Order: sequence, then structure tokens, then C-alpha cells
Amino acid sequence: MHSAVFLIEFGAIILGLGLLGRFAGRFQFSPIPLYLLAGLAFGEGGLLPLGASEEFVAIGAEIGVILLLLMLGLEYTASDLVSNLKTQYPAGLVDFTLNALPGAGAALLLGWGPVAAVVLGGVTWISSSGVIAKVLGDLGRIGNRESPVILSILVLEDLAMAVYLPIITALLAGVSLAAGSITLAIALGAAGAVLFVAVRYGRVISRFVSSDDPEKLLLVVLGLTLLVAGLAQQLQVSAAVGAFLVGIALSGEVAEGAHSLLSPLRDLFAAVFFVFFGLHTDPSSIPPVLVPALALAVVTALTKIATGYWAARRAGIGVRGRWRAGGTLVARGEFSIVIAGLAVSAGIQPEIGPFATAYVLILVIIGPLTARYTEPIAQYIARRRTPATIQVPSPR
Repeated sequence: MHSAVFLIEFGAIILGLGLLGRFAGRFQFSPIPLYLLAGLAFGEGGLLPLGASEEFVAIGAEIGVILLLLMLGLEYTASDLVSNLKTQYPAGLVDFTLNALPGAGAALLLGWGPVAAVVLGGVTWISSSGVIAKVLGDLGRIGNRESPVILSILVLEDLAMAVYLPIITALLAGVSLAAGSITLAIALGAAGAVLFVAVRYGRVISRFVSSDDPEKLLLVVLGLTLLVAGLAQQLQVSAAVGAFLVGIALSGEVAEGAHSLLSPLRDLFAAVFFVFFGLHTDPSSIPPVLVPALALAVVTALTKIATGYWAARRAGIGVRGRWRAGGTLVARGEFSIVIAGLAVSAGIQPEIGPFATAYVLILVIIGPLTARYTEPIAQYIARRRTPATIQVPSPR
């Protein structure tokens, strides 16, 4: 009976996602907001809470994030990554300043204390790599000139999490400086080792993975990705960073073959991830914190747009590409929820959980819209501000 209920629930989820995706495709917008609203409907406090399939959906959601980052990494080589990081690190500093400080300031204004300020600063700082990777694919912008700038900022944020998460964990646990330093050193060493292997031995890894049989190629690439992601997470480094670096390490025909084989799996599990995000949000906890969360969301949406615009301008991208870069970076997601979850588990500030959930839900719904419409809106405003050309009649 349990097996039958699981199949019915999970089948209904997949069918519903397919119908929502078709609906979104008909009106030419990203299906991500619809997936999130579906998760709210089936989650705790929703219209029809799930039971038997929730654990499987949780695992599928984690795989979805890993595949999203793997596919994003397959688009670029290790040399691209290194050159982008060398040239774009100032954008990472601007990103931190413009987006972490508003969150920290909001926590202090709400009277939550300095530790909560560090937590909320992380929530507002980190964009959602999973959502943005999906949006870039949906809008067909992977090959755009501004996409490497967006990718560089996301990679800098993800790598910064290897430093930030051990720090925040130590702060929340109240451990000594020595214990926190050891945790941080392990995280940095693991991230550096994975990056070194990806850059130095990428060709060797590609030869090892390469196969003319699509079945064997799929199994080896997927297994290697999940293995590295799991090891990275075990060493206090983001699983998403590990998956991204596996994608970077693969190149040439292997990358092309893996991309075509894994694209359907990515789309399936990515949709499950967004549903899972909604499942763990109780709709009744959102209204009390909606107004301050909305105000902070508006402020940090504007600061993210400014970040992307500045970084793209610095990279020599045209005006339209600058606006697209800024609008694409708005969405927050998986890392923000992880950070807030650590604070809730530690009992630092009970309001952080629903506040972060409301904040992320707002921006994860608005994010795909800003990615699509920031540039045309900016162009429209620019045209309205430009005085009309006076037509001088030609002499007869």
C-alpha cells in the first residue's frame, strides 16, 4: 500500500510539473515560479500535503541542484574559469558589499543581534546558482557575452561559501577560535584540491570518462559527479561547487556528449528541486514577516541589478547585456535557505526561518521575471527620457 501511495503521489507531481511547464511555455515565461507555487500547495499547511513521496522528493531535489551546476560547468573550460576568476574578483567584492550589508543591517534594525546579522547577510548575499542556471537555459542565454560575467560572480559566491559556512557554523555553535580555524582550513584545503585537480588534470579525467557507448558515458559522468559532490559536502564544501568543478574538468567531445545525455535528467530533477523548496514552506508562517521581507527583497533586487550592471560594464559588455546580467542575478534560493536553516537549528532567532523563506520566495519568483524584463524595461525608460528628434522640413 505504501508503494502504491508513493507511485500515485510522485506520478501526480511529475504530471503536474509537465502540465505547468507546458502552460509556461505557451506564454513564453519561465516555469520556476509555477513549480514553487505547486510546492506550496502540496507542502506543510498547503491544500494537499504529501506523505509517502516526500523523502524521495528531497533526494531528487538535491540531485537537481547538482545536475544544474554540472551542466553549467560543462559550458566552460578550466582555463575559462581561472581567467574569469582573475579578472572578475573585484566584482565579487562589490557583490558582497552591495548585497550582504543590507541583510546584516536589516537584522540589526530588527533587534536580532550580531550573529543573526551575519546569518541574514549571507541570506541576502548569495544568488541562487540553481535558479539562474535554469533561467539561462530557458531563455537561451548560455552563449551570450554577459553569461561568463554572471558565471564568474556565481562561482565566486559558491567558492566564498566554502569560507562562509564554516565561519557561520562556528559562530552558531559558539566554538572556540582554534576549532573554528581548523574547520575553515579543512574546507579551504578541500576546495583548493578539487579546483587544482580540475584545472591540472582535466584532460586526463576526460580521457578516463570518455566512451563511445552513451549508456557507459552517462553512468560514469553521473556517478563521478555525485561522488565528488558527496565528498565535497562531507568536507564542508558545497556539493554544488564540487559538481560545477566536475563539469569544468570535462572538455571536448566528452562534455558535448554528457550535455546531451544529461539535459533531460537535469530538467526533471531541477523541477523537483523547486517543488521541494515550496514543500518545506508553511504558508501560514509567511504573512507576519511579509512586509519587512518584501522591503528587503526590493532593496537587494536593486543592489543585485547594480552588481551585474557594474561587473558587465567592467568586462566591456554593451548596455543591453549589462541590464541582462543584473536582472539575471536577482534570484536567491538554495544557499539562502541552508544558511537560515543553520540558524534556526541553533535556536539563534526563531523569526529568521519564516523571514528567509518569505524573502527567498519573493526573489525566486521575481528573479526569472527580472532576468527576462530588466533589459527591455531599461531600454523603454531610456527611450522615454531621450528627447524626440526635431524634424526640420526640407526646403522646397
